[in-house]
Amino acid sequence: DGEYCSQKMEEFLPKIHYVQGGYDDPEAFKRLDAAVSKLETEMIADSKSAAKDSHRHDVGANRLFYLAVPPSVFSEAIAGVNQGARAPHGWTRVVVEKPFGRDAESYAKMRVEVAEQLSEDETYRIDHYLGKELVQNLMTLRFANAIFEPIWNRNYIESVEVTFKENFGVEGRAGYFDNIGIIRDIMQNHLLQVLALVGMEGPLSLHSEDIRNEKVKLLRSIKQLTPEDFVLGQYRAAGKRQGYLDDPDVPNSSRCPTFAACVFNINNRRWDGVPFLMKAGKALDERKAEIRIRFKKVPGNIFGASNMNGNELVIRVQPDEAIYLKITSKVPGLTSRLDESRLNLFYRTAWEESKDIPDAYERLILDVIHGEKSLFIRDDELLVAWDIFSPALLAMENDHQLKPEPYNYGSTGPVECEYLAAKHGVKWGYD
Repeated sequence: DGEYCSQKMEEFLPKIHYVQGGYDDPEAFKRLDAAVSKLETEMIADSKSAAKDSHRHDVGANRLFYLAVPPSVFSEAIAGVNQGARAPHGWTRVVVEKPFGRDAESYAKMRVEVAEQLSEDETYRIDHYLGKELVQNLMTLRFANAIFEPIWNRNYIESVEVTFKENFGVEGRAGYFDNIGIIRDIMQNHLLQVLALVGMEGPLSLHSEDIRNEKVKLLRSIKQLTPEDFVLGQYRAAGKRQGYLDDPDVPNSSRCPTFAACVFNINNRRWDGVPFLMKAGKALDERKAEIRIRFKKVPGNIFGASNMNGNELVIRVQPDEAIYLKITSKVPGLTSRLDESRLNLFYRTAWEESKDIPDAYERLILDVIHGEKSLFIRDDELLVAWDIFSPALLAMENDHQLKPEPYNYGSTGPVECEYLAAKHGVKWGYD
């Protein structure tokens, strides 16, 4: 955006070139290779002529491939890149988008297909949520502030929530979404990555492998989910808004959930007994993604107030990025009344730079260019993630008597979600 936007676009658009071909056509990748090689030769020649240093004669070119392709042609596209379009001198890196399979079995097949064509160092499994500013700030918040680490455990924390809400339905994506569902689309990847960053131990360093080692260790501590750990929902028409089953691309008998909530149990010394609640849904009352750390109530309450809640640390990922801490404070004046108040950090007012926060994809693509992998998903990390979800997913899909609970378009979701939290002795947090 801004006054220079059109100028930058005019500079950028001539750099875009198009080569047509099928994903499964080896000749198409040869044509792509020829087109890219021609551009590289021209660019290298220009760089040599522009440089006074004669040592530039050995300049090579790197190639980054971004594959946002259907799963049905994934293996063919990977093979085409490897066999017909690799960089002859520089590095070759391939970014791959979800879905990474449908379950543990299909991902195991996919990882073999990838490994036959690319090394792990060349493979970048992207999850754009890891590029969001507040998600990136999680490690800094936890490990650069001495006040949090001593209380970031089962002794002080009552529950943890990771929530994703959209105030619109599946408009335009029904054909894709009905085969995937909200659990595979949002929870098994985006939100589980956030949960791992909230719950993991401190890494040895900021090196990508050290960070991902701790994430994998945390994921391996999570007990496999069962159908009893879930509440599923599907939005129905309300007012002028059509329901999910009213969409012409959705079968009338579809049991695809557009809302899901579940509870994770982490079997380690830090988190044993602390429920991690996760919720994601479409066609809800608002658009929001946030993390809530709810602390236990103060023992030995000396104030006599029955409505004193535990403190809450809220990290709002979107929209309007913010971090705030809910505390109990005395109301000003000639009174001893207590009330809940907030210590706020709003990004839009705290830093001048926050007015132009880079898009998550901008940051992640730049990391690929730099060879930085800490914000990308490792092979074994995905395998463990699918192991957590797959048994419950398969059981729920094979139980044809199980149907998602209906909820109105624009509501907070099915009421059964509240009962799920209550079963674990906690409540969902609301402002």
